[in-house]
Amino acid sequence: MAISAENEHPVKAFGWAARDSSGHLSPFKFSRRATGETDVTFKVLYCGVCHTDLHTIKNEWGLTSYPVVPGHEIVGVVTKVGTKVTKFKIGDKVGVAGIAGSCHSCANCKNDLENYCPKLVATYDAKYYDGTTTYGGYSDMMVSNEHFVVKIPDNLPLDGVAPLLCAGITVYSPLKYYGLDKAGMHLGVAGLGGLGHMAVKFAKAMGLKVTIISSSPNKKKEAMNHLGADGFLVSHNTEDMQSAIGIMDGIIDTVSAMHAILPLIDLLKTHGKLVMVGAPEKPLELLAMPLLMGRKIVGGSLVGGVKETQEMINFATKYNIIADIELIPMDYVNTAMERLLKGDVKYRFVIDIANSLKSF
Repeated sequence: MAISAENEHPVKAFGWAARDSSGHLSPFKFSRRATGETDVTFKVLYCGVCHTDLHTIKNEWGLTSYPVVPGHEIVGVVTKVGTKVTKFKIGDKVGVAGIAGSCHSCANCKNDLENYCPKLVATYDAKYYDGTTTYGGYSDMMVSNEHFVVKIPDNLPLDGVAPLLCAGITVYSPLKYYGLDKAGMHLGVAGLGGLGHMAVKFAKAMGLKVTIISSSPNKKKEAMNHLGADGFLVSHNTEDMQSAIGIMDGIIDTVSAMHAILPLIDLLKTHGKLVMVGAPEKPLELLAMPLLMGRKIVGGSLVGGVKETQEMINFATKYNIIADIELIPMDYVNTAMERLLKGDVKYRFVIDIANSLKSF
């Protein structure tokens, strides 16, 4: 007979879970492992709501195992550390992103690219090394191996930091890897949502000229006046797009819905790079000729390793970069998911776990 989630481990925990592909979240009792020698246990204070959470609770990728407790933009305060923990102490502000474990021995892990480890264990909806299910940050507490924990400096507000652990690193990593971080470069950002607004903030801090490419003309004022973008193109406005052909060094494409990428490739200079960080559910149309004519590249990027995530947090601290958030109580999360599906958020929902998660 299978052991219930509530009795898998010795430490009682509480959160909200989806039980089926309706995606409806409701209170859920489960358990966490005891703090191991190299573990950090922390009280969850805030957790960001990522589009991946929505995909997962509705099983849109066909991989979900229910019940699932989402959340991989998790921040809180350390309450206990294992005897061999060296990087953290009780009272530290910390964060955990999407990785709960990796093999530590493959080429990717040895190069601080745990995010590409073939044996990666995700923070939620995965099987940990002991065979038990991983549960995410829509919960009261976390137990994580110290290797996968990042330190959050005191001068950044924790609620605004939470989305950096996914949305932030998702755009920071490709800016660095693809060499799109040089002052004076011209960067396009396709899509102005949770990822897009973070791309603008990091790129501006790096000294780049930034043009937003969006299907929503009503976002122009906010983009220019609040986020500090240098330009704004409406993706379905032919005149707008024609005016920008061949002017961009790179584009970070954050759009997760189906969309045309050939018009984006046209905006690139010779040797330009279109980097996909959104994950549309169906194949996109890509022709070879637009790439050949200008030696252009279409690439991809998925979050970042632990070392780079800490580097990103430190960069954000230096330039005072946080996400623009809407702070919500736990019992609003189902409404938030409905709004997220419509793109109705500026620019990231963050759940106030500490002040609104009530046990039953």
